[in-house]
Amino acid sequence: MPSETNGDLAVPISVNRDSSNPPRPPVWPLESADPGVPLPLQAKCDRHGRQGGICCKDIKNDDERTLVDPDIVRDVVIGLSDGLTVPFALTAGLSSLGESRLVVLGGIAELIAGAISMGIGGFLASQAERDHHRFLKRHISARVQRNCDGEMEREVYAILGPVGVDEHTSQAVTRSLLAAEREGTEGPVDEERQQLRWKDDVGLTAFLLKFGEGLKEVPTKRLYLSAITIGLGYLVGGIIPLIPYFFISRAHIALLYSCILTGVVLLVFGAIKSRVTGAGNDAAGYTWGAVSTLMVGGAAAAAAYGMVALFERDS
Repeated sequence: MPSETNGDLAVPISVNRDSSNPPRPPVWPLESADPGVPLPLQAKCDRHGRQGGICCKDIKNDDERTLVDPDIVRDVVIGLSDGLTVPFALTAGLSSLGESRLVVLGGIAELIAGAISMGIGGFLASQAERDHHRFLKRHISARVQRNCDGEMEREVYAILGPVGVDEHTSQAVTRSLLAAEREGTEGPVDEERQQLRWKDDVGLTAFLLKFGEGLKEVPTKRLYLSAITIGLGYLVGGIIPLIPYFFISRAHIALLYSCILTGVVLLVFGAIKSRVTGAGNDAAGYTWGAVSTLMVGGAAAAAAYGMVALFERDS
């Protein structure tokens, strides 16, 4: 039963102590706010005024696929694409010599060397990207501390203006970003400010770096993940064209099976790539992704085979 204390109505509140299901912030319809009383963003929801009472976050599109991290997709595409085309072109070229044993030995040697080289290349590329980001971060941070607020407002407006933000709003954004950055380095250090101090994506420096330069932080684990992904992708993709040569002694016959097997894999890989990257939205998009990947691999193999056959004929 509610009790009355000092003229106020007290109602017992049920406390949710289940840590696995934490309570959500209260949500009221927009029209329930008192005049002149601003509501926090978390309390604003128009589900009560929408037919069916569905929140806009619960409305689904026709295409609700879950895309893979583009950095992972990029590394997998680089590794598999090179693995399916370079060793395939090499084995096709060596097939003109007529012996499958020679094709297998040359293919395995190239496969191992190529996988190691591609992995190291991915590591060094990610490392260079990380070092470039860190350098620009130090440079922009020093410029933010050195320049006046007016110059910073002009830089922020140069980013926000082309997307439709007016100058007054841009100035307010600049002041908020400057205040957030200075809160992390000035004044007494309490728990909240200590967390802000060590947060790299807060303040004007992070804003200019991300939206002005188009860069994001590259974690150290990304270097090793990129090397492993590209190297393994090259290894897996490169072993496929070699499979027929392990079982067929005549290289010219093994080449036919290798072409069929690699062609099927290239088609499947191209369609999957279009799916996970979002490039294909229908059958035509998947078909183009598959055919274009097949055309690249086939052109590389045909060029390698033709060059080796030409030199062998001249000799």
